[in-house]
Amino acid sequence: MPVPLFDLSRLGPQVDEAVRDAALRVLGHRGYVLGAEVEAFEKDLEAYLAQNREECHAVGMSSGTDAQLALLMALGIGHGDAVISTPYTFFATAGCIHRTGAEILFCDINPSTFMMDPESLRSLLASLQRGSDGFLHSPKGNRVRLIVPIHLFGAICDLEKIMAISAEFGVEVLEDAAQILGGEYLWKQGTKKAGIIAPTSYVSFYPSKNLGAAGDAGVALCLDAEMAENLRRIRNHGMEQRYYHKVVGGNFRIDAIQAAVLRAKLPFLDGWNATRRANAAEYRAAFTAAGLLDRVTLPAEPHLSSGLTNHHIYHQYVIRVKDRGAVMARLTEKKIGCAIYYPVPLHLQECFAYLGHKSGDFPVSELAAKESLALPIFPGLRQDEIGEVVAGIRESIA
Repeated sequence: MPVPLFDLSRLGPQVDEAVRDAALRVLGHRGYVLGAEVEAFEKDLEAYLAQNREECHAVGMSSGTDAQLALLMALGIGHGDAVISTPYTFFATAGCIHRTGAEILFCDINPSTFMMDPESLRSLLASLQRGSDGFLHSPKGNRVRLIVPIHLFGAICDLEKIMAISAEFGVEVLEDAAQILGGEYLWKQGTKKAGIIAPTSYVSFYPSKNLGAAGDAGVALCLDAEMAENLRRIRNHGMEQRYYHKVVGGNFRIDAIQAAVLRAKLPFLDGWNATRRANAAEYRAAFTAAGLLDRVTLPAEPHLSSGLTNHHIYHQYVIRVKDRGAVMARLTEKKIGCAIYYPVPLHLQECFAYLGHKSGDFPVSELAAKESLALPIFPGLRQDEIGEVVAGIRESIA
């Protein structure tokens, strides 16, 4: 029985109707660029993320990538600076750093969670020299300005430790929340949603995300009103008054029709995230019943014991298997969707060869790239289909 990796058509007629009404509303009033639709979505998202909306500022962007780039520009990251992130993630994280002219510094991931390892971060920072300007400097002499930890596959990284280390060494944090909208973290001051823990963050609304647009879209998030105003200028070519440019920005505007679609879908998000968690629980039960837990490593749930409902939103369900090729071949034969996130760690990508890294420099990331495999987890996935997936894996490694 074929099982798709992802199927938007299963979100249901209620969602289809809400999205259709939103799109037709925009087509009716023809306000296609910024305006009331974008402002309404931004306000709804701020209310969703923070009990006090004044604590959070959302600035809609043309994609998650553009949201990250706009934030780096707003923070003044550029030539002479260095930014730390991890090599096991989507390309845009490092690609945007490169585009600003800043140096990319990598630290390795935790083998269980696939996310930034706080001790690796501490070791990296401790190895750097502090200059007379007060900044830590990379071996190439660039100022270490920023750390970009990534909430990967719907789980929240150990942000409290990372931010404590960042404060100790005097480096800011930019939160990559591209895959985590709706996830919660038990912070020392209470529960917080991912994306509004660090001073700045960004989210992607690519169609396959838990909250997906009808095309490309994203949002930059920040805790400071002045930063939000700067981001609004940057997304619109640096303009406030038409044709008067305070800064050099870009065309990073979110389409009004995307904002309307996202606003229509936002009320469904928590339910979809709950369905993904239920699917993950079904997988755990099926893998346990099949006796595969000694050969298949299931996704980590680092905050399961926190008692939070939304401790994980399962944007992807990524397992680890030793013989991934055999597993993929069997699943493909049975027409069961699967995918590799990510087959080549960033430090080994051809375009980053100038950084001088080699195989073995970040061994945990390299092993994750060889063993990780994403399975279907989308809302609408049926229990019998989960059984088909696990059966296919059992047949391939029996």
